[in-house]
Amino acid sequence: MSTKIDIQESSKDTKGKAVLVAAPARPGGWKKGIAIMDFILRLGAIAAALAAAASMGTSDQSLPFFTQFFQFEASYDSFPAFQFFLIAMAIVAGYLVLSLPFSIVAIIRPHATGPRLFLIILDTVFLTLATASAASAASIVYLAHNGNQDTNWLAICNQFGDFCAQTSGAVVASFITVVVLIVLVVMSALALGKH
Repeated sequence: MSTKIDIQESSKDTKGKAVLVAAPARPGGWKKGIAIMDFILRLGAIAAALAAAASMGTSDQSLPFFTQFFQFEASYDSFPAFQFFLIAMAIVAGYLVLSLPFSIVAIIRPHATGPRLFLIILDTVFLTLATASAASAASIVYLAHNGNQDTNWLAICNQFGDFCAQTSGAVVASFITVVVLIVLVVMSALALGKH
């Protein structure tokens, strides 16, 4: 804990001597600022993870073929990677909501290491889950946009434009969640590292 020292000179009683007055240091300081930023970033990550899950869960497009009874349909549940993405992002969003009370405890008690250590461990676990789901969905979105000539997979985004736009938006939102989780892990490590 650092202490600020103010030097004041008085001309009456001390005759050129300095009087030292110690001002009380603010408890918490920069750790409290990191804890507040942690809470705000968690709210942003919740919004991004929920947006990713909602966008993927509502991605569905049908194209009529010859008659109205025979249609081509693209939906997230047609792809196992998209199903995994939806479930994983919903779990990540749920975890982030449940982590908010621990983040509040870190604001109230900025020098407590228990809540920060708990959050850094779980943030790392859910960062891994979010990264895996985002990467798997990104690979399918890439195939949908570009296809693969070697395996005769056709690019479907020329026909299913709305579906591709929604799934691409979901992948972007999930990578925003990943970046925010990385920042949360780094901030918690900095707060734990300096006493």
